[in-house]
Amino acid sequence: MDFDINKIREDFPILKQNLYSGQLVYFDNGATTQKPNSVINIINEYYSKYNSNIHRGVHYLSEKMTQAYETARKTVKTFINANSDTEIIFTSGTTESINLVAFSFGEIFINEGDEILISEMEHHSNIVPWQMLCERKKAKLKVIKLNHFGELLLGELDELLTDKTKLVAITHVSNTLGTINPIKDIIKKAHAKGAYVLIDGAQGIQHQKVDVKDLDCDFYAFSGHKIYGPTGIGILYGKEELLNKMPPYKGGGDMIKSVTIEKTVYNELPFKFEAGTSNFVGAVGLDHAIRYVQNIGIDKIAEYESDLATYATDAISRIEGVKIFGQSPNKSSIISFNIENIHHFDAGMVLDKMNIAVRTGTHCTEPIMKFFGIDGTIRASLSFYNTKQEVDKLVEGIKKVKELFG
Repeated sequence: MDFDINKIREDFPILKQNLYSGQLVYFDNGATTQKPNSVINIINEYYSKYNSNIHRGVHYLSEKMTQAYETARKTVKTFINANSDTEIIFTSGTTESINLVAFSFGEIFINEGDEILISEMEHHSNIVPWQMLCERKKAKLKVIKLNHFGELLLGELDELLTDKTKLVAITHVSNTLGTINPIKDIIKKAHAKGAYVLIDGAQGIQHQKVDVKDLDCDFYAFSGHKIYGPTGIGILYGKEELLNKMPPYKGGGDMIKSVTIEKTVYNELPFKFEAGTSNFVGAVGLDHAIRYVQNIGIDKIAEYESDLATYATDAISRIEGVKIFGQSPNKSSIISFNIENIHHFDAGMVLDKMNIAVRTGTHCTEPIMKFFGIDGTIRASLSFYNTKQEVDKLVEGIKKVKELFG
């Protein structure tokens, strides 16, 4: 495979950093990914040379920044194969994207007695907004349960989907278990019942090709900082016909055509949902992060990460007293595990002193923890800039943790 890992690692300056006693080993990519030089440099360039608020400005800086912002929208449109630029809404991240749909879609499409279907493996960001909507509209929240492999019990889907189901909100990839859900099949079944589908793509967009037309999802949400871009920028993809029916999520500048004291006329898509000063430099950063991924090739990234995840899973599972949560054969490069009789927080702190960054805790998925009867895990989430040598360091680190705690 034409994949130069050494060249790729040179693009990420933080990976060269020495911490306590050696070079950083960064396995917390599920929380946020590191940024390549191309993203860091373009953000610095635009703040240094072109910083100006977008739209409406007639001067050079505003026109330059507006053009870059709208170019970023086109880049996202092409990357996920949307029909139109107008289907790409800039938000602050996955959480805001989901909340936007919960509010705006909910206002028009959800009524008392309607049902919304989620799963037991969802991130809190894809649970709480729907709970709030159900409380507001007196709707019912239903849940697809898990099995002990960390897979959804999709055999129950036909029974859970009813004529009252108005929306299915499901994660593409579990941020805790790594399970890749068969979202295309879920979407097809939901549509057959007349329900719409939102996909939480926070952990999917950076690991595999996403084609929203092929999936036929109604909404797809993701965050820039999960795909090597800056924080504070995200995307909501929505089918144009749906977005046109939905009321604005927030009021303010740019989302209006005209305002009088008596009445406001709202702007057209996509600006209807982009109130106020947007993160325009963040959008440029996201544009260049996506271009970076495209230059390497998402298929090459997926192949490399799959091989690395298999290597890491095999190595970690061979350590006595270690239990991995999430055993689906269809997994992303996320490995959650616990070490027998050692608290995940303690293990994480010791690994940190060995220059290894992992995530510990519930990972904002408390229903998963309740299902497995645990209060958290150690999570190693791998990216295409990680190496087998780094995995070996993690394995040695786990063994040292065991020795330290006897």
